[in-house]
Amino acid sequence: MKNLLITASLATALTLISASALAGNNKYQRNHHSFEDTARVTHVETLYKTVRISTPQRECWDRPQYRSAYNNHNRQSYTTTIAGGIIGGVLGNQFGGGSGKTALTIAGTLLGGSIGRDLGYQSKSSSRHEHGEQCRVTQRYHEEEQIDGYQVTYKYQGQSYTTHMDYDPGRYIPVEVSVRPAAHRYY
Repeated sequence: MKNLLITASLATALTLISASALAGNNKYQRNHHSFEDTARVTHVETLYKTVRISTPQRECWDRPQYRSAYNNHNRQSYTTTIAGGIIGGVLGNQFGGGSGKTALTIAGTLLGGSIGRDLGYQSKSSSRHEHGEQCRVTQRYHEEEQIDGYQVTYKYQGQSYTTHMDYDPGRYIPVEVSVRPAAHRYY
């Protein structure tokens, strides 16, 4: 009796293990019953998007430059400075009285000398007009239409389907077909 009970238990356990193994195997097969086929393309529409393009551009223009150049070889002459000082001293001496007259004479001499020196440098200098090119880089923007993909309509087994693709597939498109039972009961 004991042997019969052990044999029945083992048979039951083996039956349950076999059933679960087969059920797991059916589940594996159910999810992996697919194959490739081809479908006929019925319509392809090119999809576009607008993008903003930046292009660097160099802009240059002529810019006038004025330069002053002193004649250095004639700088040794103090004639205009001395003449300006004398004239300023004479004019300053015409005004005031006593110590005020002396102060105005000295001030006139100094101011006249300074004015004479500036006039002397101005007459010795020459002004040159030069052209210099000035440039800068700017960004030019324009909008452009670019292909963003393809909306592909195809027929398989009498049904129409639509998908988005990165390329135009041509007249036929490969499709993956998956087959499984419609009911949730497995025999």
